[in-house]
Amino acid sequence: MITAGQMRAARALLQIDQRQLAEISGLSLPTIQRMEASEGVIRGNIESLEKLIRALNAAGIELIGEGAASTGGGRGVRFSGAHTA
Repeated sequence: MITAGQMRAARALLQIDQRQLAEISGLSLPTIQRMEASEGVIRGNIESLEKLIRALNAAGIELIGEGAASTGGGRGVRFSGAHTA
């Protein structure tokens, strides 16, 4: 799963706006806006969530889930090892 905070952080790492995220994920801008306005874990259509996560992964973003190995603990995002800047 992905939280609204992770989604905003991923966009910040990629230096893209909501419209650009909508384009690369194949989702509508209102869907992206609704997701980011969510509290905590984003709830919604599984297909839309999968599109979002696939697009972020393809862009080099790794979602850090609760309990995953991370020095700061908790959820977050980071560039995956495949990222080339």
